Amino acid sequence: MQNGTFQPIRNSDLPAMFRRIRLELARNTEHPEGSSEIGYVLLAPLDSGERIDATAWKSHREACRVTRLRPGGDDIRGHLVHRPGGSWAFHYDVAGAAPDEAGFHFESEAFRPGEYVSLREANATHTYRVASVTPL
Repeated sequence: MQNGTFQPIRNSDLPAMFRRIRLELARNTEHPEGSSEIGYVLLAPLDSGERIDATAWKSHREACRVTRLRPGGDDIRGHLVHRPGGSWAFHYDVAGAAPDEAGFHFESEAFRPGEYVSLREANATHTYRVASVTPL
């Protein structure tokens, strides 16, 4: 895993609305059963509708993190960022070399187990299943 200068964060320093969200690659032509080895783990605040809470994000940006999971340990850490216009993306500022990955309609997506979300990665959009959502 590529690591950088992330400051440690204690769960007790974060509001109760923060969740650990695991996304796993959904079924597609290359992975007919999906893949639990390809995915993301997010730390993000969710509102009562289980959507990313932009107000809480603004107050706790540093804590809103993402780890991109890939087979073979090529995991990359970054941050969840709120872009102008209200969209969300994963910014890999720690690794430096990876481009941002944009969430497709993340502003209106409910992050609950069994739901599906899409991400624009490099030159393609991929669908991920919300595998778990747990309190910190």
